[in-house]
Amino acid sequence: MNYIVANLPDEYRIADEVELRRRIKVKKAELGDKLVILTHHYQRLEIVEFNDFLGDSYALAKSASQQKDAEHIVFCGVRFMAEAADILSDDDKKVYLANPTAGCPMADMAPTGLVYQSWDFIESVLGPDKVLPLSYMNSSAELKAFCGKNGGLICTSSNADAAFDYCFKQNRKLFFFPDQHLGRNTAKKKGIPKDKIALYDINKENGGLTAADIERADVILWSGYCHVHVNFNTEQIAAQRKEFADLKIVVHPECAEEVVDLADSVGSTSHIVNFVEQAPIGSTIAIGTELNLIHRLSVNHPDKKIMSLAGNMCVVCSNMFRTSLQDLCFTLENFDKAELVRVPEDISENAKIALERMLEVGR
Repeated sequence: MNYIVANLPDEYRIADEVELRRRIKVKKAELGDKLVILTHHYQRLEIVEFNDFLGDSYALAKSASQQKDAEHIVFCGVRFMAEAADILSDDDKKVYLANPTAGCPMADMAPTGLVYQSWDFIESVLGPDKVLPLSYMNSSAELKAFCGKNGGLICTSSNADAAFDYCFKQNRKLFFFPDQHLGRNTAKKKGIPKDKIALYDINKENGGLTAADIERADVILWSGYCHVHVNFNTEQIAAQRKEFADLKIVVHPECAEEVVDLADSVGSTSHIVNFVEQAPIGSTIAIGTELNLIHRLSVNHPDKKIMSLAGNMCVVCSNMFRTSLQDLCFTLENFDKAELVRVPEDISENAKIALERMLEVGR
């Protein structure tokens, strides 16, 4: 039986933080090298404390692929990340998602059937072998398999540039899903003219595109987005710069194009962490990303003024926030009842091809 937060046994729901920390530490010590906890940057501070590997989705996927001694891989993140860990790790490893309800709204914006339908339309216009599918890591295992089967690959915000290069070197058009903003910002960085970028609107027949639109485009973008990063806007940037003359702004490339254009630096969560770490003492930095990472950076760097670009707006990824000490403690103490993530072999085989291409391309 799988438990979600509300249905955890009483002993976990009523345990205080001190007790939960103690029990987690006991299990980590007991399991030793047989246990690895992979933790995403957006996790709460108290969860980050227990990580064995902390990083963005690219770094964590790579870590999963490199595990040799661990028997249990516990993922503190969201489902698509745990699926990738299961696909990339050896078959004798067991991957668990600490909170079974932690999903990704952006990934849900690309239903498998609708992506297949759009692909059929695009190929009907262009003919075979004219376009490659490139999926953001924030997607289902089925779509990762679709990319692997059709010569494409996966990317993260860390290596979208390299993934675009991979596709263009094969003289193919690029069909990128599900995040339109990462796709548009990367295409712009690569010098793709605006008239060569088409947006496939999932709410319209054939994406609202004509055959001429498809033929003209070098990059076709799915109309998905991150519900966290679309909260940042140019008005916030203007207000922050007006208040802080020496302000530096760093944002995630899932932000809208106009926000990215006005930032001082743009990059993945790992890039944002490095930007803050390398900034001089006394720096004032506004960050356009998820609030839990911003909070942790402010705690870890008290010699710098670190704040959210959105000011007092609570820009939190509710799915990342779901993982609690209760979830982690329950998982470590109950592997037989915890959320075991198993991607079916027929899906995993092709998805692994796409993910391994991602790792081969690198950052």
